[in-house]
Amino acid sequence: MANKEVRPHGRVGFQAGMKRPKNMKKTLRRLFSYLTAKPITFVFVAIFILLSSGAGIAGTYLLKPIVNTYIVPFIGGSPTSEQLAPFITMLLVMGLIYLVGALSTYAYNRIMVVIANRSLNTIRRTLFDKIQSLPLAYFDQRTHGEIMSRFSNDVDTLREAVSSGLAQLFVSALTIIGTFTMMLVLSPLLTVLIVVMLFIMFMTVKTIGGRSRKMFQAQQKAVGEVNGYVEELIEGQKVVKVFRHEPVVKQEFHVLNDHLRTVSTQAQTFASMLMPIMMNLSYINYALTAVVGSYFVILTLVDIGTLISFLQFTRSFSMPINQISQLFNMMLAALAGAERIFEVLDEQPEIDEGTVTLVYVCPQPDGTLQECDTFRGNWAWKVPTPEGSFAFVPVKGDVRFEHVHFGYEPGKSVLNDISLYAKPGQKIAFVGSTGAGKTTITNLINRFYDIEQGSITYDGIDIKQIRKDDLRRSLAMVLQDTHLFTGTVQDDIRYGNLDATDEEVVAAAKLANADFFIQHLPQGYDTMLTGDGTNLSQGQRQLLAIARAAIANPPVLILDEATSSIDTRTEALIEKGMDRLMQGRTVFVIAHRLSTVRNANAIMVLEHGEIIERGDHDDLLQQQGKYYQLYTGQFELA
Repeated sequence: MANKEVRPHGRVGFQAGMKRPKNMKKTLRRLFSYLTAKPITFVFVAIFILLSSGAGIAGTYLLKPIVNTYIVPFIGGSPTSEQLAPFITMLLVMGLIYLVGALSTYAYNRIMVVIANRSLNTIRRTLFDKIQSLPLAYFDQRTHGEIMSRFSNDVDTLREAVSSGLAQLFVSALTIIGTFTMMLVLSPLLTVLIVVMLFIMFMTVKTIGGRSRKMFQAQQKAVGEVNGYVEELIEGQKVVKVFRHEPVVKQEFHVLNDHLRTVSTQAQTFASMLMPIMMNLSYINYALTAVVGSYFVILTLVDIGTLISFLQFTRSFSMPINQISQLFNMMLAALAGAERIFEVLDEQPEIDEGTVTLVYVCPQPDGTLQECDTFRGNWAWKVPTPEGSFAFVPVKGDVRFEHVHFGYEPGKSVLNDISLYAKPGQKIAFVGSTGAGKTTITNLINRFYDIEQGSITYDGIDIKQIRKDDLRRSLAMVLQDTHLFTGTVQDDIRYGNLDATDEEVVAAAKLANADFFIQHLPQGYDTMLTGDGTNLSQGQRQLLAIARAAIANPPVLILDEATSSIDTRTEALIEKGMDRLMQGRTVFVIAHRLSTVRNANAIMVLEHGEIIERGDHDDLLQQQGKYYQLYTGQFELA
């Protein structure tokens, strides 16, 4: 998990600094399992890499026979056409070798782009599928930005490293090995000089590169802070203007921006130093080799062709070293990103040990139930029996809590010994202060979280025995924080039942009294919603959420502050529609507005995770306890 730091004004910033992978060998092995999904393509990459590297080495080595056999003998003379023919042939061979190398370079780069995009497509798809399988607690413990960085920053870093860096790393390594080998073959004495200069260059890269890496880490961290601050302030621009904090936020941004300028200058200074220093060292290396080599030619220790070929190898030897030093940092960043992705893939998915499923059933003349393919008005739980067959339990919506204890974190209890029941068709309301545990109870019904002690049954079946998908299909929720997806109004309502017809969508909208305002939208039900429905009012968005629940047609309905964003006039308009929606269903209602729960069959008053009062509206008023104080305004919900 990314490091966090608390800034002076209270926001949490994400540290985006580059980190080394914790287990490089394991991460590499796992990454290559994706890259080599089609091994034949990697065989071609290996062949083309060998051809590309080999062509450069072979072409340079050919300078020796060309100079010794043809150029030196031709000096001061007039070669005949018979003498020029093999010389031209050698030049053509050299050109052909370099052409093969160029084509091979294009080929392996093109294949690596295909491999990279194919592999990252698989990784991204696997990562998204994994996200869908994780429990809600995983998202509670992490920010959205932290999770999104896996799909954006980490995947982009991997793409760049795999598509261009990985192949170039192998090419550079092979070039270094092949070039060094050929230099040893040509002149071991001159190679000793190269080794000394190589050591000096290595120490230079290590010293400057180490300082540069630290500065770039600081730069990445500063970039993350600036981006996070800008994103936060753009989202909260309305709040900034309401409280007239423009001067304060501008000053804070200037501080962050100046810090970014400082560390970026330092990082770029060290980065820009490395290449000129390495280039000048390579020129010094070349000059020394030329001087010493010329002396060896005079002493007849080497011939001119050998010296020319060796000097060319000297020029081409330092370039792959520079490339490897740069690619190494890129690969480290990519492996660190891959490790962060694999950490998500290794997370424990939401456990589902349930065996009971939800099915459509058709009543038979003899009173028994038979499973059918289409919905004909009846649901049933399909319960496996010890004999290997199945029993059908009609879905009625009988929900019971028996001595339930729960806490989001070990040792921190949120619910203490909660016992309650909702008979089929009853409306159960929860009221109480913020943090009393109202929403937690509804989250336990659909098993967003699992309880520590006690039991929760649904039509007499422990909900742990019911498959989570089937359990949640029998429930519909209207949340306080409405979320609408990009698409048409019709698509958003149909999200509650993807198989619903257009007529059923309109019927659900009418049931929620959303049809009137939808008809007045520019394109009616085909009006596009974007940005979480920002082109609608909060009340209209809430009405769409209610219509989405209506079209799901579930036996149990959960309304978590479902009318909190609807004004009193709008609430009165949808009251009859809500009554029709709740008719024949078990309904759990969470509300701060007590007028919405007056007609509940039972009202549970919660405080500090315990039910302190229960009864209907009249009973609780007669008790003159906490509910009475809330209703008469003597005590306000906080």
